[in-house]
Amino acid sequence: MPRWKAFFSQYLRWSSTVTQALALSIITFCVVLPLCCHRLLYSYFFIRSMYLDSMSEDVLQESLKQGQDALHFWQSASTGASLRFIDMAQHPELLVTVVTARRNEGRDFHYLLQVMQQLSVMVGGCGERRCAEVLVCDVESGLQENQDAKLLESHFRVIRRLPEEQQNRERVNIFEREKRDYVFCIRKGWELVKPKNMVILEDDALPRQDFFTVIKDLLSRRFALHTLYIKLYHPERLQRYWNPEPYRILEWVGLGLVGATALLLTLPYWNPCSFSFTLSANHLLFFTLYFMAVAELLGRHYLLEARRFAPQLYAVSPATECCTPAMLFPGNASLRVAEYLDGSFCIKGNAKDIVLYQIARTVPGESSHSVEPNLITHIGAYSSVRPNPSRPKLL
Repeated sequence: MPRWKAFFSQYLRWSSTVTQALALSIITFCVVLPLCCHRLLYSYFFIRSMYLDSMSEDVLQESLKQGQDALHFWQSASTGASLRFIDMAQHPELLVTVVTARRNEGRDFHYLLQVMQQLSVMVGGCGERRCAEVLVCDVESGLQENQDAKLLESHFRVIRRLPEEQQNRERVNIFEREKRDYVFCIRKGWELVKPKNMVILEDDALPRQDFFTVIKDLLSRRFALHTLYIKLYHPERLQRYWNPEPYRILEWVGLGLVGATALLLTLPYWNPCSFSFTLSANHLLFFTLYFMAVAELLGRHYLLEARRFAPQLYAVSPATECCTPAMLFPGNASLRVAEYLDGSFCIKGNAKDIVLYQIARTVPGESSHSVEPNLITHIGAYSSVRPNPSRPKLL
């Protein structure tokens, strides 16, 4: 028999583990995953050309509807005790400050009103003792008022700069202006109520239902006593395993090893496809790489969603560089952050998120963390400080 025939006869019969591994890989990566994941936005198999435009438009329309519903909610809301958050207690356990500015584009989406409606329901549902005090920090400096912030004045404490403070703000670039607004809101919030902990939300950061429950759990963990800040959001498109963050590589390999070991230990008891794999080094290596590839191609974002089952399952890891829609500052860390930001000048490529990341990495004794999955949904398709496309896309 020719050598090539002997080779194929030996390795490509079904009883050969090489044949089984090849068949399993082809079925998984060429059939099953493409069929299951072609509409998952953060999967490698997402068919961008076919679905991105329609999905983006659907999200925009839903957000517009939610914005109009929020507008009607606040326009018709009474000033009863259940909706009045103007009277703020001193030294609250948590202060949530929402930083807002008027949007030239996307005004009909009313992002601020959506966020405040969600917060009012969540805080109002905490019982007699509120989960947090809520403050609106309006940093609009233009000739036109921020109408959404104006509408909320009968329900929430709204703070603004004095007219003379606005002049110096207008003479700097947009990144430095954004940083100064952030520092202003941090300091004014601290001066007003001196909270034990502080959260800063941008006005398009919509809290999820378990927002306060998870924050309470995070603050009870030991690391929170020694961290400068905890990021509550990281863009989903940047949450993949194939990423410069070293801890994700360890998580990725660990996931592959656990999946491979569990499968190989199960096969002797349940093996409907008559696989010949055993708990050997070669088979363990193959299935480790197999599960790692499945997890990455499916999308780490979707695997993280399983952690929402309980607050204790949320993962805490070293902070990533981008971005700052939702930040938790334990203890008096917010004051240290304000001092650090005051000492830096922000420009393009060195915005406030980059400055904070570098400070946490270089200043002795400081550290920063990030929680996953995200505690907020970033609903802001239209930015208040940067140029916008005519119809924003999800990616």
